[in-house]
Order: sequence, then structure tokens, then C-alpha cells
Amino acid sequence: MQKFDAIVIGSGQGGNPLAKKMAEKGWKTALIEQRQLGGTCINDGCTPTKTMIASARIAHLLSHSETWGINNMGYTIDLPAIVGRKNKVVEQFRNGTAKSLEKAGVTIFYGTASFSGIKTISVATNDDGNQELTAEHIFLNTGAAPYIPDIPGLRDVPYFTSTTLLDEVKVPPELIILGGSYIALEMGQLYRRLGSTVTVVEKSPQLMSKEDPDVAAVMKKILEAEDIQVFTATTTEKISGSQDHIQVQVQTGGKSQTITGTHLLVATGRLPQTAALQLRKTNVTLDEKGYVQVNDQLETSCPGIYALGDVKPGPAFTHISYNDHLLLYKNLFEDAELSIKTRQLPYCMFTDPQLGRIGLSETRARQDGYPVKVAHLGMDKVARAIETGETAGFMKAIVHEHTGQLLGAAVIGTEGGEIMSVLQMAMLGGITATQLRDMIFAHPLYAESLNNLFMTLEK
Repeated sequence: MQKFDAIVIGSGQGGNPLAKKMAEKGWKTALIEQRQLGGTCINDGCTPTKTMIASARIAHLLSHSETWGINNMGYTIDLPAIVGRKNKVVEQFRNGTAKSLEKAGVTIFYGTASFSGIKTISVATNDDGNQELTAEHIFLNTGAAPYIPDIPGLRDVPYFTSTTLLDEVKVPPELIILGGSYIALEMGQLYRRLGSTVTVVEKSPQLMSKEDPDVAAVMKKILEAEDIQVFTATTTEKISGSQDHIQVQVQTGGKSQTITGTHLLVATGRLPQTAALQLRKTNVTLDEKGYVQVNDQLETSCPGIYALGDVKPGPAFTHISYNDHLLLYKNLFEDAELSIKTRQLPYCMFTDPQLGRIGLSETRARQDGYPVKVAHLGMDKVARAIETGETAGFMKAIVHEHTGQLLGAAVIGTEGGEIMSVLQMAMLGGITATQLRDMIFAHPLYAESLNNLFMTLEK
């Protein structure tokens, strides 16, 4: 039995920096990783998708270059080269993680971890060995994996997940996507721009079911303008077919319809990876979906065992996982007594244009009883967007009617995430809508249009 001060299970974007900092503080620290260092973000999430999305944007600009007065002689899609570039970036990030952990003195085990007791862990290593570890502080960072719904016939046909599709080196001629949230829409636009015919099937009445209806409607319009077919309020009843010939039987608008395609992507959400941990051997409790239950300081029902990242309930974003590690580190080593209840929750969907979001949606603010005013400005009224020729989308801010404080914002537009971040900092600093209306911004930035956004409150 090897004894450590701390054991981190899972090499995600929260677990890695936490392991490094604990080791640098003198704690004997072990990190257990089942696959490859970096977790979902580096290996099959943020890094690879955004790298490929960049390639797809170049293709989109080339195909519409005449809009900017540029006549090109045509182009071809080299998907093996695009995937190769993606793999090179992933490897660069992964190697950087490995060097950082090794330099800090973290002991790395490659294998599958499971609890053999409350504070003891058995590691079935990838070289068919076994290691027994123990520590007073254990951190669960095992993340989540694609959820495969129980649809008749689905498991009998070939299908992709957001993980497996990224390694495909032939553009799917006809891609059917089950799901209409962030991953589905990013992947749908990505492969449409690379040459696929794309159909999105979403069971909810709108895309991105957690967003305001006007946000979802504009995003649907943007995607349809790129010839992506979108079905909402559509139930998938049965799937059949074989390689290169998939049939999806759906119920939509009160009628049965069959959608055909060559390839199928299942992007219907993700579920936590907790089954292999054998948490029944500890006092750690799970919810009905298998997520690890934590308190406001990320400690589980078993003292000394914590969870961070996507394995716990809440927003499944890399930056939230990273902030989890900061909270844990400061609470453990600086007695900061930080809580997840008081932190901001920004996020960005990397379609083109982006959707940047912070704080309350309009729907949620009204449901919670806030007296609100809504500032709204179309991107076709933004000077920078007009000049660059990319005017799709809008900016929207939810403002407390009496105090002028920002409660939330949604920005669909080029660099929407960056504009959202300006509003996020305004919220953190208590800057009011009136102050933003009158603030000096450099001309002609996208951010300068925040002047005009908050002028709309006067109308």
C-alpha cells in the first residue's frame, strides 16, 4: 500500500493544476488517469473541436469571399490535413500537461481507479498490473462521457459520438445529428462547412432548451441560412440501417417521417463517469443520474473526499472545472472558505457567430421576480459588424429596473464571447447600465457598441 497526502482521480482541467499545486506545496501527490493526460477538454473537447472549427471557418470565408470583393479560384477540403493539424495541437497541449506535472513531482499512474475502502484505492494499471494507494485527501475528477439514449435500434447501427467523429478522415456526405444543444450545433456547423449535408433533430420545442426563445430562434435562423435542416419538437422513435445508410424515424408536427443519411452523430448530452469508482465502498453519495453530490465547498458526504469538474452536478464547462480547483486549493491552503454559490457562470458556444452568456437569462430573471428592463441591439446596428460584413445576431442585456445593475447578458455575434466577458467584468465590478452607456471605448471595437446597447433602454 503506497501512502500519499493527496490522490487525484482523473487528469481533467481541474485535477491537473490542483495536483501540481499540492505537489509544489510539499504534499506527496498521486494522479490516476485512465486514458491520456488532459481529460475531455484537451483530448476530445475544447481543444480539438475549436481547432477544427477554425479550419471550417476558413472554408466558409473562402466559399463566400466574393462578399468582401475577393474572387478565388476555388478550394478543396483536405480532412486528413485538418485532423492532422488538430492532433498536433492536442499533442502539444497534452505534452505540456505531462511536463508540468512531472516537474512539480506528481506521481502519475495510468489505469482504472476504484475504491477498495473509504480512503483506499486500487488501480488496475494499463500494463495489467495493480497498485494499492491511500490518502487522507482524495479528489474525484473523472468527468463525463457521451450519453447514449435508449432509442429502439440505435445500438444496432453504426454511430458517432462527439469523441469518435473528430478522428474521422472522410467528410460524412449526409450527417444526421440527434440533439440540439451546444455540442450538437457546434459539430453540425463544423461539418456542414466541411461539405456535409446536415440535419439536426431536437426533441425540445426549441434549440438550446435552456436559452431564451429569441436567442434560440436567431441561432436556428443562422444555421438554416447555411442550409442546415433543423427539426425541433421532434421525437426519435426508431433507428435502422447499416454503414452509409441510416434511417431515423421521427414524430414531428403530429406526423411520422423518416430522415435518411449516411452517418449518425449522437449528441444528446453527457453522463458522469462514476460507475467504475465503486463509490458504494465509501460514504460518497450520488444523485439519481450518478453525479457525485457535493456541498458548497465541493466536499462529498465523506469527509476528505472532494469532487470537481463534470463528475458533479452543475454547468459542465472547462472553466468551471478550473475554478473548482482554485476554490479547493484556496480553501485547503489559505482558509479562504470560498463557495460555489457566489461565483459567476459565464459560457460560450463556439458556433460562428458565437453565443456568449453570463448571468440570468431574461426568462429566468422574470421567473425569479426581478423587476427588469431589457437592452437589445441587433448586430446589424453595430458599426464594427457592418464594416467586417458579419451582421448576424444581436446583443441583449438584462438590467435591474431600479438599480441599473446587470443581471445577465446574451451576445450572438462575431466575438460574442469576448463582448460577453466585458459585461461579465462589469457585473463583477458593479458597473451600471448607465455607466456602460457613457463609457469611452476605443473606436470601432465591437465593445464600443455597448454604448448603443444601453441607449436602447431610453426608448
